[in-house]
Amino acid sequence: MRAAGLGWHSVGVDELFLFPSAVARDPAVDAWFAAPDHELRRLAQPWFDEIRGCGPDVRELMHDGHPTACVEDAAFAYVDAFSAHASVGFFFGAALDDPAGLLEGGGKRMRHVKLRWGKPVDAPALRGLIAAAYRDMRARLG
Repeated sequence: MRAAGLGWHSVGVDELFLFPSAVARDPAVDAWFAAPDHELRRLAQPWFDEIRGCGPDVRELMHDGHPTACVEDAAFAYVDAFSAHASVGFFFGAALDDPAGLLEGGGKRMRHVKLRWGKPVDAPALRGLIAAAYRDMRARLG
């Protein structure tokens, strides 16, 4: 059953990004990380591994060309790689506490953290955001 009444960041079931085709381990996700000549994907891989480890109900798939993670079938996080950076994104990132100021973006819900070669990321803070995004989606699902 899906929860309602989560305060200012509550959304209806119809506002969750649902992927019934998500699976426990999608070979297409592993293939995306293994693609040659895409070094920035390697920068994102340990963070997707962190996302995968959030709980036994984490499922994954490729969506819009990038690895996406769900709690059951509700998307909560993704990674992507571009020409100059990689990113770890959160579908409800605007609802997350971010005391380290890692999150970027100004959309209604989504936020992301940029990863760049040679620029260390605050790993404990990013791990905290990943865990918080997972807990947030668990609460939304009830």
